[in-house]
Amino acid sequence: MPKERDRVGETLREVNAAREDQWARQRDAELLERMRERLNAMVCPYCKSSLSAEVRGNVNILKCPHEHGAWLDKDSLDAIFAGQESAGGGL
Repeated sequence: MPKERDRVGETLREVNAAREDQWARQRDAELLERMRERLNAMVCPYCKSSLSAEVRGNVNILKCPHEHGAWLDKDSLDAIFAGQESAGGGL
């Protein structure tokens, strides 16, 4: 009887773990979809085209597909400045 209880307990643990994994995958998918929606909502202030994400070196930028400009966050700007300082250059 104890062995059967152990097997039932193990099966319940596996089922719970599978449910948690399924919940986490669903949550991740929802978060990714919200991020995509926000990215698509970002538009060029000049032509109103959706900005596209791009990585150059270690810098993440959002850029207008018609070359009206590019935008970046503070971390990306800091990475650019750090690269300038380590190269001995100034702005």
